[in-house]
This record gives sequence, C-alpha cells and structure tokens, in this order.
Amino acid sequence: MKRLSRIPVRIQLTVWYVFLLGLTLSGFTSYIYLRLEYKLMIKVDTSLQIGAAQALLYLDPGNRLAFQNSPNQRSLAMRLSQLGFAARIITPEGQVVNGFGRYQDVPVWVPNNSGYKTLVSNGIDWRVISQPIIREGRTIGWLQMTQSLEVLEDIARDLPTEIFLHLPFILLSAGLGGLFLSNRALRPIRNITQMAQSITASDLMQRISYQGADDEVGQLAITFDQMLDRLQASFEREQRFTSDAAHELRTPLAVIKGRISLMLSRSRTGVEYEKTLHDLQQEVDRLIRLSNGLLLLARLDRGQLPIAFTAVDLSNLLEVLTEQVQPLAEDRQIKLSNDLPAKLWIQGDPDHCTSLFLNLLDNAIKYTPEAGQVRIWSGDRQPNSEHEVRICVSNTGAGIDPQHLPHLFERFYRTDSARSQVHSGVGLGLAIAYEITRLHGGILSAESEPNQETRFTVTFPRCDALFAKHTVN
Repeated sequence: MKRLSRIPVRIQLTVWYVFLLGLTLSGFTSYIYLRLEYKLMIKVDTSLQIGAAQALLYLDPGNRLAFQNSPNQRSLAMRLSQLGFAARIITPEGQVVNGFGRYQDVPVWVPNNSGYKTLVSNGIDWRVISQPIIREGRTIGWLQMTQSLEVLEDIARDLPTEIFLHLPFILLSAGLGGLFLSNRALRPIRNITQMAQSITASDLMQRISYQGADDEVGQLAITFDQMLDRLQASFEREQRFTSDAAHELRTPLAVIKGRISLMLSRSRTGVEYEKTLHDLQQEVDRLIRLSNGLLLLARLDRGQLPIAFTAVDLSNLLEVLTEQVQPLAEDRQIKLSNDLPAKLWIQGDPDHCTSLFLNLLDNAIKYTPEAGQVRIWSGDRQPNSEHEVRICVSNTGAGIDPQHLPHLFERFYRTDSARSQVHSGVGLGLAIAYEITRLHGGILSAESEPNQETRFTVTFPRCDALFAKHTVN
C-alpha cells in the first residue's frame, strides 16, 4: 500500500482506466463474437430453408425422384451452386439419386423427420436441411439442401485472433489518451499544490483566482481561496491582537517604571509616597484587568472555559447588577433605570452572564456624559416570545460613528473618542461580552444614533420547556 501511495494520481487513474477498458472490451467482444456466430448460423439456416423451398418447386411431379430437366431448374441449380449451396435427393434407404453442387462431399444421412443437421466430412462442417418428398400421402424420399460452414469457421478462427492482436494497440492508445486527459484534468490541482507550497505565514496575499468551469476542481479552487481569505483575516487579527496587547501592557508598565524612577531620584515626603503608591495601585489594577481579560479570551478561543448551564432568570440577575452599579451612576449624576419585565428565563451560566452584563453596564456608564441616562429594557420589537429573550442596554451621549460599529467587538478596538477619555478601558470588555453571548448561542449587536443614543442588544434563545414551566407558575 505504501508503494502504491507513492505513484502519482494521474498514473493510477490511467492504469485503472486502461484496466477497466480492457475488461470492458474483452467482455464486449466476447459477447459480439458469440452473437455473431449465432446470427450467422441463423442466416445460414434461413438461406437453406429458402433454397430448399425453391428446389422443391422443381421436383419431378410424378413418383420419380429427380429434378425437372428444364431451363428454370438448371438456372436455379447454377445460381445456388455459385452461392455455395448443394442439393441432393435421397431415397428412404439413403441412396443418392440426383443432385447438384458439391453434394458428393457431404456424408449421407437419412433423417427421421424434417429439420437441420450439422455433418462433418474431411474436417469440413456442412449444415443440412432435410425436407420430405411426399406423394400420395407417403414419403418417397428426402430433399436435402446443404452449405459448407467453412466461412463461419474461418470467421470463428480469425476474429478472436484479430481482436487480441489489435487489443494491445487499442489499450495503448487509450492509455496515452487517458494520461493526457488526467494531466489536463489535474493541472488545476497541481497549480493549487504549487500555490499552497509557496504561501507562508508572512505572505498570504496570493490566490489561485480560478477562471475555469464550476466543477469539482473549480469548487476546490474557490474553497481554497476562501480558506486563504479566512487564514489571512485570522493572521491579521492575531497580529493586531498581539500588537495591541503589547501596547496595552507596555503603557501601564512604562507608567509604573517612570513613577518609581521619579520617586527614587530624590527623597520624597510621606504624602508624595502615598500618592504615588495610590497611582501605582491603579496601574496594577489596570494590568490585572488586562491579564484577566486576555486569559478569559484565550480560554474561550481554546474552548476550555468551564461553563455550567442552568436556568437563569435574567430579570432577577439584572436587578441585582443594577443595584451594584447604581453607586457608579450616581457619582456621575447618571439616571440608571431597569424596565425589564419579570421572569425572563434562559439556560446559561450565571457567572458568565454576570460578566457579560457587567461589561455592558460598565461600558454604558463610562461613556455616558453627566446627567445622562442608562436604561435596561426589552427593545422596540416584541422581546419575550417563546423562542427568544432580548435585553437592551442603551445610553445617551455622543454616540458612535457608523464606521466604527462593525469593529466594536474586536479585541482592543476603541474609537478615538474612547481612547481620549480618562476612564477608558483596555478594549476587551465588548469582545468578552460578544464571546460569552456566542457561547450561549445568542447574538450581541450594536446600534447608535449620533448625539442621541447607543444601544447594545443581547438576544438569547429561550428553552421552550423553561418558558412553559415558568409561564404556568
């Protein structure tokens, strides 16, 4: 099997093609040979029957066993003889009394009834049809029309030889043609292979750009290009993620190092040390949040995040979270309202759902100006059908430009206005929220009206059994 696997596919296809063609031609020619032999024998029998019927018309009308001595009879005898037929008249005892053609070469045979018989004489087969000569209700003799089967024997002997002599040339021509066609058919695959070998992690811009027929090879080429598109996007995302992570880590570390160096440059008062330690603590907290976010996203990517699905009442969960973040809103004079209906049940992990909505609420409060409003509600459409639960977290403010909306859930992505804010985050909160929503089979989307409102909508699938259970209660 290992040796066979080393043979190029085009050679394997050609060998199998020639092998199957050889089997097909052998079976077909054998069938044709047998059918031809059968058809020729039927043709001989039919010709003998017609010749015998014509010869019977020229028998002596009396009780004498002989042919008429007439021009028509002599003409018929000459014509049949030229065609290779022979005829004879024999008595019931087997005595030949008259005939024409090569009837002397045919062995004498007295039949019991009319019909066909193959006789052999000196290695030559003769096909014979016997017809009774009846006078006054009794058989007085037999008319036998015969023809040599030498032609059929020659065909039967020469045809297989001709077939098997020419079969190798046919198979050779078919093999060369099959090799040409297989090379032509596999050329796009060879191009795909060469393209794949030339692609490296640092150069994913090359594409096959197949322009041929939309067949299996075309679908393979298109699929390969689509895979390269996904790989390129993934590599670019990973490179951007790595660069952003390094940048985000470098900033607080540089601040910490700078503050420490500054404090060590000369003696400081206790108040200055206390203030510096307080600032360093904030930067360390920033590093902790960043490292925790990176760890969480890495575990989500690997599918190693532990999750325990259970019945979760989002109404109750968000009521508790609203109370937790209420002091943050009050510090900035932001009105925080919860307008959700009761008993919004889903199947999910309570801890991850808490992290999801805390990120959304923290993001909403962070980017809402003073005296603004943050609202938790169910959206404009019917939110709580028996198939889904929809939660909206909206806030007033400057809003988000439409060009930024498709990128909000990318890791470390922040708008320019967000980066300029004092309390801006590390750019992982929305990415974490998006991944947690996806982990629960839900959808997280964002909408924004500039200078009016920004809305994040979370849509979860609702378990029918849970819906029915809690609706009844």
